[in-house]
Amino acid sequence: MTTKWLDGNVGAVAAHRSGPGRAAVLGHPIGHSLSPVLHRAAYAALGLDGWTYEARDLVADQLAAFLARADGWAGFSLTMPLKPVALTLATHVDRLARLTGGANTLIPAAGGGWTALNTDVDGIAAALNDADLAAPEGLSPHAATVLGSGATAASALAALARAGIGPVEVWARHPERGAHLPAIAQAFGGVASVRGISAGRPAPVTPIVIAALPPGAADAFAERLPANARGRVLLDVAYDPWPSRLVRAWVRAGGTVVPGLAMLMHQAARQVEAMTGLTAPIAAMRAALARTRPGGTDIVRGNGGEAPWAD
Repeated sequence: MTTKWLDGNVGAVAAHRSGPGRAAVLGHPIGHSLSPVLHRAAYAALGLDGWTYEARDLVADQLAAFLARADGWAGFSLTMPLKPVALTLATHVDRLARLTGGANTLIPAAGGGWTALNTDVDGIAAALNDADLAAPEGLSPHAATVLGSGATAASALAALARAGIGPVEVWARHPERGAHLPAIAQAFGGVASVRGISAGRPAPVTPIVIAALPPGAADAFAERLPANARGRVLLDVAYDPWPSRLVRAWVRAGGTVVPGLAMLMHQAARQVEAMTGLTAPIAAMRAALARTRPGGTDIVRGNGGEAPWAD
């Protein structure tokens, strides 16, 4: 059975803007960001002539001054290191941003100030929703593992718990930094626990695994996967370089891989909706990413043979 992840709701949506709009992605470093590709493609498909989207390099202690001068903006996408500090500067914080401890979106609040949103949760949910989440025989369809304890891991846990997926094990290199994570699952009626990642530990074998670690940090598990990963789904949020060693090994073992670019696309779609008040044109956004990263949002289903990528 396929699990449906999304309820179709966005935490806050702007009224449709009839005139030109201005938006940007903020963070440091920012040169690698694909957000401009996605947002500009959405504006073009929606016929939003005069809308612009740019990238601004900002560190955490520059955000407050920047927002104080930011009149007339439709909103901002946020990358690290700005996600936690945005919560302290916003006048309104949506529930997901508050629970996960980070916001990846700021939109103007009615009456002034900023509303902080977390669209990463919906992005993870929508990306997984594209895959067949039926569990292999003998395994609970609701067991999952999250690798990592940072902001993206918190969003992954919220996405799983909100969908009724659990119990969830969080594997962290520094488990003390993830002590707050079980409370996120509890907020949605779920159960989660945090464990340390020790050297030589076998790879996770739950039906759903979300790798929310920096690029390459999960590759140690590539040599320790079970021989048969059929029916198991891996979402690796890191997309550069792609594919990672873990992704290659997962596909060779017959598992299904959801690429991190799919999450990026879906969370950007929620941002477009929050900033413009219009339904995001997913097909146009996917096509724009495909021109930049061919096949980057495709679900890859392994067959137990060679991975479909050239070495």
